[in-house]
Amino acid sequence: MAIPSLLQKARQWFFKTPERALDQAYEAAKMIEAIENEHFNGNPIASAYGNYGKSSMAYFQGELKKYLNLIELRMTEFRASSAVVRVSDPKIMEVQVSDRDEANLTLNVIDKPALFFRKLQFVDEVRSRYSRTEANPPPTVVMVPESATARPRPTKSATLLQAKSQNGSVNGAIAPLSQTSVNTANANQNGQTKSAGLSGSANVLPRSILRTVDRIRQDLDPNAEEQVVKEFRSSRGRTTIALKFLLLLIIVPLLTQQFAKNYVVGPIVDYTRAQQEAGIFLNVEMEEEALHELQQYEERLRFEVLIGKVEPIREAEIEERVVEKATEIEEAYRRRSADSVKNVFSDMLAVGAFVLLLMNQKSGILTLKSFMDEIVYGLSDSAKAFIIILFTDMFVGFHSPHGWEVLLEGLSRHLGFPANREFIFLFIATFPVILDTVFKYWIFRYLNRISPSAVATYKNMNE
Repeated sequence: MAIPSLLQKARQWFFKTPERALDQAYEAAKMIEAIENEHFNGNPIASAYGNYGKSSMAYFQGELKKYLNLIELRMTEFRASSAVVRVSDPKIMEVQVSDRDEANLTLNVIDKPALFFRKLQFVDEVRSRYSRTEANPPPTVVMVPESATARPRPTKSATLLQAKSQNGSVNGAIAPLSQTSVNTANANQNGQTKSAGLSGSANVLPRSILRTVDRIRQDLDPNAEEQVVKEFRSSRGRTTIALKFLLLLIIVPLLTQQFAKNYVVGPIVDYTRAQQEAGIFLNVEMEEEALHELQQYEERLRFEVLIGKVEPIREAEIEERVVEKATEIEEAYRRRSADSVKNVFSDMLAVGAFVLLLMNQKSGILTLKSFMDEIVYGLSDSAKAFIIILFTDMFVGFHSPHGWEVLLEGLSRHLGFPANREFIFLFIATFPVILDTVFKYWIFRYLNRISPSAVATYKNMNE
């Protein structure tokens, strides 16, 4: 009985393939339309229709490319499956009975072929809008004389949608789809008409005059205040998202490390070391430090007796005090060894949490990068030069080897590894040099192109 049931499910899944592929392509097209309406006022996703930075536009273009690739993939699946499976019968109507309220039974009649072809039409409109933009990019200079009675010519898709909306639809579930498409087409026509104002005279007047005229026009625009408020809210939202994501990058690994060390890794390590009677010291350096500490205690005790700082005590009492101190040192280094083992595993879990956070929050990374770019590139030239000199002198300057040495020794002590002097010296001899090369390449390749005056200020301050 299980095999026929599986075959029946497989058959249903196979015959639902065209509809399923079309639904996924339709949802991807709706996501593109949502981005257009929310961030570009119904216009296509392009830098000409939105006042966003490079990082934000890169994010929007990435989302657009992702959804367009999904549409192409699902439409390919739709064409391949519809060539084998019969998609729909125009004469069949699907009847659904809603029995949520047993007292009031309702019938929902859905015209599946009509809804099916409306989805196809909507997906094709979105695809053609961006394929037309890529194949024939809009010209930047358009000089067309416009008469007083001229009216914008409607596009083919808008005419078709208008004719269909006049004829009416079978039910209310299909009407909002055509209305949304008509609104998008009207928004695109308004955006094209609005953007054709100053660009038509780009070859006649200097750009500075056009920018001044455009600024005056924006100041006199009655909707300018709303636009400023909208841009401020958008900027505030991006700043809030960037700061929250930055705090997540700091807090999540720290909480993961502490939680794993105290409640996950810690009990396991303590139980394992107690069962196996693990050694006190993890390496020779820890043993030498403990021995040196015990010798210092004994020598200090004998010195205080000799100078009369404490009352004279017998040799046997001195030995007892040394034994007590040795027991304290043993317990302290046993805990230190256990903490080092816990730190290794808990730090690995913290790094894993940090990597997972980066992998699952790609939009947050782009927002944070845009926020940092706005902060860095919004500084004055002297401030940029000051920050560059501060970081270069701190990490790759003359005194930086001492800082790297202290940092590596502290890291090795934190993880319980012996501080290998040869490795530390090799690291100091290579890594700061690579870092200095990266700094210089960034200054030459990017900063020199974006802010040449900041580079000149940096050279003058560095000299």
